[in-house]
Amino acid sequence: MAVKRKFVSTRLLKEGMRIDQSIVDATGRSLIEKGAFLDDFQIEYLQGKGVGGIYIQEGEPDPDEVELQIPQYTRELIEKNRVEDRAKVKLSESVRKRVGEGIQFLYNNTDSDNFSETTNNVANELMKTIVDNDAVAVDISMLKVSDEYTFKHSVDVATMAMVIGKKHGLSDKDIHDLGIAGLLHDVGKSKIPNEVLNKPAKLTDEEFALMKQHTLFGFEILKNRNEFPDSIMRGVLQHHEKINGRGYPLGASEDKIHLYAKIISVADVYDALVTERPYKKGFPKSVAVEMIMAMTGELDFDAMKSFLASVILYPVDSIVTLSSGEMAKVIENNPENALRPKVVGLKTGQIYDLANDVKCASLIIQ
Repeated sequence: MAVKRKFVSTRLLKEGMRIDQSIVDATGRSLIEKGAFLDDFQIEYLQGKGVGGIYIQEGEPDPDEVELQIPQYTRELIEKNRVEDRAKVKLSESVRKRVGEGIQFLYNNTDSDNFSETTNNVANELMKTIVDNDAVAVDISMLKVSDEYTFKHSVDVATMAMVIGKKHGLSDKDIHDLGIAGLLHDVGKSKIPNEVLNKPAKLTDEEFALMKQHTLFGFEILKNRNEFPDSIMRGVLQHHEKINGRGYPLGASEDKIHLYAKIISVADVYDALVTERPYKKGFPKSVAVEMIMAMTGELDFDAMKSFLASVILYPVDSIVTLSSGEMAKVIENNPENALRPKVVGLKTGQIYDLANDVKCASLIIQ
């Protein structure tokens, strides 16, 4: 989408709008740089000075156009300092197709004689992908297997959980079984009426109480088959439990929640936050990570640490915009801090080590 310039009255300005002009004082000193994202303090300043309106930018620049405008010196600097991302999960089109068909079969045929076999086959596909890629990280934007939320969500959660489990140091068997629990964590929703499951508005108290039963329904589906180990069934049953004991369905305390459930819970919350639904917009990935980091009273800390070390928010070569207004290119990710990679400013050619350079403490990716 091309960037458009628009004149806006200062009384209509909102935090986060991107200014398309420089604001200078009487001496010519720049007070607000062109391209900066406005904050409340700057908006109050403009209003207090009686400025009637300013130009702002709407839309996002075309990445291809941005690439063409990078100076040669900056290109050479990027190439010299660029560090490839950790190996990520990559689902080929054929794998996406098989996994997508498999997960739809599972959620639509919970009584099938082929249920367990299909579950294993889908988990094997994901496991093979992780092993073949030697994957230790996941880029959530690359996982889409279906347009239907429940199916996409189940595969996203399973894949993330398996990579988190690998980072956590689990055995191959545990990673595989964790993947099965992730694939089936919402299988109980197959017993929820569609008018409740797909309601494009806030659920009533009665509807929400029914929705919360999906963990019990899923547990019963697996238990009745007598084909799944206790670890997988507990992963399905407990993925909405919280370490403070305020989760559901049992209000289990931290020491009673299975590790599979703790890991699935982190992946489940993250994917739900970033995914757009008919009744809500998805949060930006960086905001979702910050929200996860704030949930230390609900999510297992070790599982959260393994998640944060596994997720890639800004893949190397991504074009991002800094809070200063400058556009930059990601040249290296930091496994210890997914929110603050190393970037090169496209305008200045300056390297910003957002995680380790104290001079960059006030800079964030917008």
